[in-house]
Parts: sequence; structure tokens; C-alpha cells
Amino acid sequence: MTGELDRRAMVTLSGGHLSVDFASGAVPALLPFLSDEFDLSYTATAALILAVLVSSSLLQPLFGLWSDRRGAMWLLPGGVALAGIGSGLAAVAPSYALVVVLFFVAGVGIAAYHPEGAKLAAYASGRRRASGMSYFNIGGNSGYALAPILITPLVIWLGLGGGLLAMIPVVAFSLFLLRVLPSLRPLVPSVTGRRVAVGEDDTRAMFLLSLVIGLRSVAWFALLAFVPLWVVANGGTEGEGGRELALMLVSGAVGTLVLGPVADRIGLRRTLLVTQTALPGLIVVFVAVGGLVGTLALMLVGLSVVGTFGVTMVLGQLYLPRRVGMASGLTIGLAMGIGGIAAVVLGALADAIDLETALYVAAAGPAIGAIVCLFLPAPIVRLPQAVEPAPAVIV
Repeated sequence: MTGELDRRAMVTLSGGHLSVDFASGAVPALLPFLSDEFDLSYTATAALILAVLVSSSLLQPLFGLWSDRRGAMWLLPGGVALAGIGSGLAAVAPSYALVVVLFFVAGVGIAAYHPEGAKLAAYASGRRRASGMSYFNIGGNSGYALAPILITPLVIWLGLGGGLLAMIPVVAFSLFLLRVLPSLRPLVPSVTGRRVAVGEDDTRAMFLLSLVIGLRSVAWFALLAFVPLWVVANGGTEGEGGRELALMLVSGAVGTLVLGPVADRIGLRRTLLVTQTALPGLIVVFVAVGGLVGTLALMLVGLSVVGTFGVTMVLGQLYLPRRVGMASGLTIGLAMGIGGIAAVVLGALADAIDLETALYVAAAGPAIGAIVCLFLPAPIVRLPQAVEPAPAVIV
């Protein structure tokens, strides 16, 4: 591995990230239609988000551990294929219980792709870690943003079968990834030498970072689950609800490109603190003010949350330099799983009181997270090095 960014490899990895997160983004895009199809409460609707997050969040650290110990590049095409198949079949499932199971299966595929993909993206980033991980994440964030843009009109036009149709390109890209796996193998330092883990793992810092991500995710997944339903509850249509969700996600994709280079210049922790501090007020404006101002606030929420996914991923990898795959699994998966659990709790609160109250409560998560940000230590930035001849990694 050199200090230069490997653009060709990054495009491939980012394309896989786009595909797997398009399948992931299908879940919130399908929620208002599935809610109508099965006459679901807010709690039951949020449970669908939880189904995909439980499998993806709990399994990601395990896939990360596997990646760190043995290498598992087959997880890239396998994860994309499983995510696409699970989400597509869930759209046309005949019962609520089967939808839950299939979203859980899709979550397994999501969990499989991210740690291995993020680890390889870290190697391909060279010295520009925050910018490099932003390029990786722009794929995922774009895929998540494209899901409601494409799936909502497809389902309005074709019914829930449109959700299945939308997953065909995802499965097709998994076949492309399978074909190009050999070209990605040189990214791994231990192919030519044993990777020396420079520095010690800081588990306390990793715990604090996971707490920040989890608290941020409380608000994020509440918005993913309830923004379309909030729009409908206030007199809008399902199409308008999908549009608001899409604007939030597209802004997040733009934020990925903007905030990565910003973090390289002003620092990872400072970028995270500023965006985290802005979130509570923006959510309150979206709920209380609404209209164009509320939409703009929601777009800034997307920019602040999604735009810092790469920042938190790089911080996690720097806090756990000996376990890069594990760090990726924790920052992408396990910590964000807290948000899925919180979404169900907030759904129950919405059923018991109202949705407005639940959204206000959700804003408290990132407010607490901003305080925790103040205690994050400065990471030591070092590049992986390859020395001492070693046998090739099993892939």
C-alpha cells in the first residue's frame, strides 16, 4: 500500500457500497406502503426498521473480526446479493411476519459488506483518510438517497412489486463484484507482508465514540422511520413524504463530499462536534416550523448526520488501529443499532401520545451526544505498514 489514494479500487468499493445501501434504503422507502398494506401501528412500522438493524448491527462486529483475522473478500459480492434479495422479496411478502424475516435477512447482507469494504477503503485511501472514506461513503449515502427517489414512484406506479423490480440492479452488481475481486487483493498489506499494527487500541475512546454514534442514531432512525408518516399525518401524500425523505438523504450524500475534506483540514473531532451540536435545533425547526424552512432544516440534518459517517468511521479505525475491520463494524453497525431500538421505543411513544412528541424526544439524543464529543481524545494518525514477509491472506 502506498500513501496515494487508489481511485480505481475506491470506485469499485464505493459502487458496492451504493448497491448495498440502496437495498438498505429500500426499507424506509417502503415503510408507508407496507404500513398501509398491513394496517400497521407506529410501533409495528418502526419494528421493520429494527428488523434490518438488529441483524446488520449485531453481526457487523463479528464480520469485522472475521475480516481482521482471516480476510473475507467474498463478503463483498455475497453481502450485496443477500441485501438485494432480502429487500426485494420483502416488498412482495404476503404477511407482516415474513416481511420482518426478509428485512432481517437483508440486514445480514448489509452487515457482511460494510466491515470488509470499509477496511479495504481505508487501505485504498492512503494518507487522505477522511477524504478517502468520504469517497467510499458517498457511494453508500447516494444509494440510500436514491432508494426513496426511485422506489416511491415505482411502487405508486406498479404496486409493491416495484420494490422487487428495483433490486434487480443490486443483484447484478454483486455479480460484477465477484468478477473483479482479484483486482482488489493487492490492497491488503499482508498480501506482501505482515501488517504491523502501529499504536495501541484505545477502547475507552472507542466506547465514547460508539456512544456518540448511538445517540446520533436515535434521532436519525426516528426520522428515517417517521418523516414520511409525519408528512402524511399533516395532510401530505405518500409521494410528498417520500420526497422529504429523499431530500434529507440527498443532502447527506452532498454532505459526505463536503465534510470529508473539511475534516482533513480542521480536524475530525471538531467537525463531529459542530455537526452534532447543530442537530437538536434543526430537528425542532423541522417539526415546529415545517414548510420550506422545515424542509431546509431537514436537509441540514441529513448533511450533518450522513456527512459525518466517514468522519466517525476514520476515528474508529484510528482508535482501534489493530482491529480496523472491528472498528468499522462497530461504527457502522453496532452503535447505529441503538437507533433502531430507539425508533421502536419512540414508535410506542407516538402511539401512546403523538408523533410530534416522539420526534421532539428524538432530538434529545444528539444533544447528549454533543456533550460526549467533548471527551473524545485526539487520535494518533498513522498509516498501516507492511514489513516482514508473510503468507498470503486467505480470501
